[in-house]
Amino acid sequence: MERLAYGIGWLMGRLHGERGQDLIEYSLLGGFIALSLMLALAVAVAVLTGSLEGMVTGVGNCVDWNPSNDCNPF
Repeated sequence: MERLAYGIGWLMGRLHGERGQDLIEYSLLGGFIALSLMLALAVAVAVLTGSLEGMVTGVGNCVDWNPSNDCNPF
């Protein structure tokens, strides 16, 4: 019976302790920051891809030497 009481006391002490709490908080914060950066990078790539495709098409029309195409690289 004494061992059971000791085991329960030890378990309750481990559950109420704050050891390792900082590590968990910093890992969650790091994960949130990484997720935010990936989202921002995905949005930036989508915006830049659309802009660059339009510019490449415009430059291609200028180099095409076809008088019916408008030369508007930007």
